[in-house]
Amino acid sequence: MASATGPDEPSATIAIPVADEAALHELAAGLAESLPPRAFVTLSGDLGAGKTTLVKAVAAAAGLDPAEVVSPTFGLIHEHPLPPGPAGGPDRLVHADMYRLSGRDELAETGWDDAIAGRAWVFVEWPERIAAALPPGRLEIGIAIDSPTARTLRFTARGADAAGIVARLARR
Repeated sequence: MASATGPDEPSATIAIPVADEAALHELAAGLAESLPPRAFVTLSGDLGAGKTTLVKAVAAAAGLDPAEVVSPTFGLIHEHPLPPGPAGGPDRLVHADMYRLSGRDELAETGWDDAIAGRAWVFVEWPERIAAALPPGRLEIGIAIDSPTARTLRFTARGADAAGIVARLARR
């Protein structure tokens, strides 16, 4: 089905309330099941909103030890090999935190192009810092703090692949 929007225009949006961390893990499992072998996901939200917590939950759903997934604030980019899954599936999870970058020029020095190449799930915190380098096809997740334990996650698709992810999450 053709979309009337361009590749960088939002094509689908849903908001999902999450009452607590257990509910977040359930949602993350659904997200992991919905992601294609190559996926680019941006994560936005205030400090302490749960961006890294969400990546840890997706990692756990994919079979990684979530204790190995830590905030990449100082390392900028962390790569985690994924356990073998279905043939043609993703081979790694890339977790990047761009908070300390001031723009695209600094991004090139991080090894960014190599990190995002191939079959990988790429999760980027503070994507606004590298807005010019974001791919047009991506899933954007905004996390709003509702209470000390509750969050609302807003999933916005940019492009057909991301629209499929949002549609699968909406059916859950």
